[in-house]
Amino acid sequence: MKKLIAFQGLSQHDEAILKKYRSSACGPVTAASILQFHEGLEIGTDQLYRLLGATPIGLFTWRLLRNFHKIAGPRYEAKKVRTIEEVKEELLAGRPLAMKFDRYFTLQWFSKPAYSYHWVPLIGFKQEDGDLLLYIHDNGQKNRPSKMRTVSYLENRKVLTFVKIMPKDRQ
Repeated sequence: MKKLIAFQGLSQHDEAILKKYRSSACGPVTAASILQFHEGLEIGTDQLYRLLGATPIGLFTWRLLRNFHKIAGPRYEAKKVRTIEEVKEELLAGRPLAMKFDRYFTLQWFSKPAYSYHWVPLIGFKQEDGDLLLYIHDNGQKNRPSKMRTVSYLENRKVLTFVKIMPKDRQ
């Protein structure tokens, strides 16, 4: 089984983002790209960075959830997704998710995930050879825009957190 959502990724190193925010803007960029997917509007990442409470070391999940509710109001829902089955249901329904790699706060210091600490939009999956390949946008690098790539769910599952960000009228 395979599902891939047509999605335009954004780069956290875009010139429009304040230089001091770029290295830690993956969370706000992920939220902005998902909002852009739902609304079709470009969202100011610098403003979202401040409103969500991002810091130079990143955006904590609890801050994303708490502050997103404050800025988006009752029209949007942001909540943690607890199971991989629910993640797949959201993707099959055509709704991208925010996915965080976090080796540090999950106490997986010696693991080797695709990223140590990084938020990305999750835009699809493919069941393959006993593993689940997750399609993500990587939020770019200093010298290139965001690109789609795949990561193994089994190799990264201990460090992953999933958050759905979606309009309540599309559930």
